[in-house]
Amino acid sequence: MAQRPPPDARHRLPRLRNRRDWQSLAYLVALPALAAWQWVRGFDAVLYALMLFLTLGIGVIHHNHVHLRMWRGRRMNRFTDFWITLLQGHPTFVFWPAHVANHHRHRHGPKDVARTYRFGGDTNHAWGYLLHPFQAVWVLVPVFVAWLARLRLHRRGAWRYCMAQYALWLASWAVLLALDWRKALLFVIVPQLHGLHWLLATNYLQHAHADGRKGPGSSHEEAPGDTRGSQLNYARNFEGLVNPLLFNIGLHTAHHENPHAHWSELTHLHRTRYRVQVAPVLNEGGLVPYMVRVFVLGTVWPRFRSRPLMPPDSPSC
Repeated sequence: MAQRPPPDARHRLPRLRNRRDWQSLAYLVALPALAAWQWVRGFDAVLYALMLFLTLGIGVIHHNHVHLRMWRGRRMNRFTDFWITLLQGHPTFVFWPAHVANHHRHRHGPKDVARTYRFGGDTNHAWGYLLHPFQAVWVLVPVFVAWLARLRLHRRGAWRYCMAQYALWLASWAVLLALDWRKALLFVIVPQLHGLHWLLATNYLQHAHADGRKGPGSSHEEAPGDTRGSQLNYARNFEGLVNPLLFNIGLHTAHHENPHAHWSELTHLHRTRYRVQVAPVLNEGGLVPYMVRVFVLGTVWPRFRSRPLMPPDSPSC
């Protein structure tokens, strides 16, 4: 009997789900390479600035990898989980309870634990942007604890996987601090904290002064699949360079309505389907011009400030 030919070697190699994620891989390699180079050669202002930018990209890659796994094989996806944990300085599992099960379920609504208007009213200013990550951590940590407690009772394998991420993260800090605590802080921990602040502050950029109310006739416990009409006004979109540089993170309505779509598909979805359905004030141009206008100029001149889409007497507020 003739032997069956060995399977094509191409099918044994790791395969990306979408070839656009070569950009993601480049960021995942470039960040530790820049940190290692400066650890050995010394601080370089240009390389450090680039490294801080890449920490923003790693946060978006983490977000995208949770919604749609980057690889077609489980092993590479799990390796990527641990690699992102090392680069970000916190476990990747946290996106499940905080983002998928909370933010995407309630879409900036009254049950969204980290909704921006929960903290001091419906604001959109520089102080709110800087403070929001600390406020979000305060309310999200109990969510993580409860999530882990349920996993320990009902899904021990998943709980051990989460604990392994914690162990890897803390061990990496311990080793690097033991080698050289000054370099560890400068080249690893401070950039990680910078990326974490951005990751949490992005929620403020995308949702502050947006409309978190449930529309009439909306009684779903979970967010439905294409939200109709004015109910789409729960998020702000940015259409500038932030999208090619940071994996279309600015096209937030299209992402919320299609959470399992690959990030490269959001440009088409935003232009052809959602842009015209969102209130014009929620379709911004560039992210940096928006931040300068609202957070800097708006501090002095009221005409540059955004306006809330929810009335002050709204039950959501």
